[in-house]
Amino acid sequence: MTLRTFWRRGGNSSDLRYALRCYAPVVYKGLCPSKAGTLKSMVLQSDQLQLCHPSGTVDDVQEEASSILEEMAHRLQLSTVRFPSPSHSAKSLKPCSASICVNEEGIQRVTPTGDSGAPGGPATSHRSYMDFLLMSYLLYTYDLALPVIAAGMDFMGMKFVGEMLRMSGAFFIRRSFGGDKLYWAVFSEYVKTMLKNGFAPVEFFLEGTRSRTSKSLTPKLGLLNIVMDPFFKGEVFDVSLVPVSISYERILEESLYARELLGVPKPKESTSGLIKARKVLSEDYGSIHVYFGQPVSVRSLAEGRVNRCQFNLIPRYNKPTPSYLEDIHSFVNDSAYRLVRAQEENMVLKPWVLLASLLLQNQVSGQKRGIALDELTEQAVWLRDLSRQYGAFLHWPEHTPPSEVVSSSLSLHRGLYLFYLTFLPCQAVIILSCASYRNQALHVFLRPALLASAIHTEVFNSFSFLRNMFSNEFILCPGATVQDFEEACYLLVKTGALQVTQQEVLVTERGHRTLVFLTSMLDPFLQGYQQVSLFKSFFFYFLSVLFSPQLSVKFTDRVWFPGRLRYTEVLSSDLQKNSLAALLRLGAVRKIKGYVGFDHPYVPGFKQQQSMTVILQLNEEKHPLETA
Repeated sequence: MTLRTFWRRGGNSSDLRYALRCYAPVVYKGLCPSKAGTLKSMVLQSDQLQLCHPSGTVDDVQEEASSILEEMAHRLQLSTVRFPSPSHSAKSLKPCSASICVNEEGIQRVTPTGDSGAPGGPATSHRSYMDFLLMSYLLYTYDLALPVIAAGMDFMGMKFVGEMLRMSGAFFIRRSFGGDKLYWAVFSEYVKTMLKNGFAPVEFFLEGTRSRTSKSLTPKLGLLNIVMDPFFKGEVFDVSLVPVSISYERILEESLYARELLGVPKPKESTSGLIKARKVLSEDYGSIHVYFGQPVSVRSLAEGRVNRCQFNLIPRYNKPTPSYLEDIHSFVNDSAYRLVRAQEENMVLKPWVLLASLLLQNQVSGQKRGIALDELTEQAVWLRDLSRQYGAFLHWPEHTPPSEVVSSSLSLHRGLYLFYLTFLPCQAVIILSCASYRNQALHVFLRPALLASAIHTEVFNSFSFLRNMFSNEFILCPGATVQDFEEACYLLVKTGALQVTQQEVLVTERGHRTLVFLTSMLDPFLQGYQQVSLFKSFFFYFLSVLFSPQLSVKFTDRVWFPGRLRYTEVLSSDLQKNSLAALLRLGAVRKIKGYVGFDHPYVPGFKQQQSMTVILQLNEEKHPLETA
């Protein structure tokens, strides 16, 4: 994997020369991007929309559909991209980044070219608001067709900025369609029209939203299903999706994410907030790495799995049989996990990711202690070698002494590593921020860590149970338990930590250090799941987060975890949400929709809450994590 630094701080470049440079991308089948009005007319005249009459007359439906398109559609203009646009804004962020690196052989694969290419676009990881700005900037720089980008409706309300985003290729969609069939029909037809005609690559985020924890999120299938649909129906020969991994040495929103995980409401997107946030850009955020993976051909993936003849046996706009829809859903789901796994594998890890993992493991709840710099450096070198053996894509300067690499990383993140573990919200923010960097390496160590945690029990059964339990927490491909177990065994044997015979799995003397590190990586998640499962009063806490998120830290500190909390990461609302989902899936709790009316002394404002609310009922006999 070779990355080229195509920009470095202090380099000679002119913003005006950059904006006025010749831009002549090779486009799909020689087509030019369609005008907004032309695209809108094609959608309104499509057969799919003509047959969609959920209510009212044809004219009423057309009028409503036109209104939806007016709100949704992009108005991509090259002049906006060249000058005061999101792409130009991305260029203005250069002063806060030491360098931007990209694999040039991969970026050429991201857009269809000529008559032989397949329509599609980049499936991009989502860790920061910077993601889609960077993509437009890179594609413009490399003379590639600019993408249209699926963006949340939140941005549309920003004065001036929302319209600027629209003219830079953003099309706005609601976070939830709420059963609105017409909206879904307009949205899906809009995306498919752009895709089938090759007007522009369609960029989208498989995870659906930014990851606040720097872990990959469970993929959302709605937009991916729409993108694949023209292939299923034979309207295009193939669809090509390029997994794109964007890695930040320091994340712009790190403290904001940590506060959101602790229950602080997400700030509303606004132009004034954007202007105020520019003060943050004076800080140093290190380097950014963008890696374009191998294109994934939907046609190749579907071979032997999807029988497209089913669409030829029924009228095109009738729904296929339920069994066929189930096969399609299974295929799309497997493809989504494959794409997200490809994103993970191509993430570039910086030395701070390893240092954050070591510092968090070194901390002991309730004690103020640190670690000597020499000892930290020795541990970092050991972990560097281990992670490379596990196949991590690690960016560690080869010709720089390890002590300098460690000191440089500590200097960049100096606001995070000097902390004391007293239970206060400010310390919790710092520790959750550190944990988000540690989480970037979890995909490297996850499978060996699951095996290490199961090593002293019935190994395969315990591994399978842990893998199933954590399937909401991590990206674990459905139906791949045996493959993951074999991979974990291979890696631990390869590094000398285990010896595997036909009858048993043995820990070697030299493997103790490795197993301790791996089990410690999972400990915060295990404790979080145990706390949720052991406390029957958790549902009161969960409801308090739903109705009053800002109370979560205070409530947890005083009521839920008196004397029991070892890992501050347990306070993360993301971990609690995932553990609750796991308990529901494993049958440890039940979800009942209905009316709730109750008083609880610790949760103000809950008297006679009348709404469709989740009520949790613990099933004692199905408690999967009960301990003595």
